[in-house]
Amino acid sequence: MRLPPLILASASPRRAELLRQLGVEFEVVPGGGSEVAHEHLSSRELCQLNAYHKARSVAKRFPDRIVLGADTLVCLGTTLFGKPADANAAEAMLRQLQGQTHHVATGVCLLRLRAHRQSVFADTTAVTFRPLGLEQVREYLRLVHPLDKAGAYAIQEHGDRIVERIEGSFSNVMGLPLERLAIELKAFEEP
Repeated sequence: MRLPPLILASASPRRAELLRQLGVEFEVVPGGGSEVAHEHLSSRELCQLNAYHKARSVAKRFPDRIVLGADTLVCLGTTLFGKPADANAAEAMLRQLQGQTHHVATGVCLLRLRAHRQSVFADTTAVTFRPLGLEQVREYLRLVHPLDKAGAYAIQEHGDRIVERIEGSFSNVMGLPLERLAIELKAFEEP
């Protein structure tokens, strides 16, 4: 892809690792946009709004570049799970998710301010957890650092211990829907 300079507005090492898989060059400039929570928005709407805020906070400083902002939420019914505040919250999240099918939504915003170009979209993946006892939850939490992960888990880190199956994009559950992102980035290519 022949893209204008690209910035990933995220400090997430997982998102940087995923973006590298697309073979595009980019710079990391973590976004300073504050995440919003609004009870009247769906998980898809909320993560798209947060992705936009993250991208815009960086794009103001780099208006000629494409800025990629992303936000991931886990949703079980009407309950939204962001990043757990502490180890107790992480354990509580996993106990709620065990044996259930939940949805992981990742919102993405591609923004190039000076060119007045933007693309905002979300991808959703259904994830079914295995039935887990308290000791299985605690063992998983000993293996991963859950505090920087929506829903307190990382599918790519010992995910086979807790996940029974997924329907949709695996990379979306990690924090960046690569299949859709590759399509959206093509619209930003230069001749």
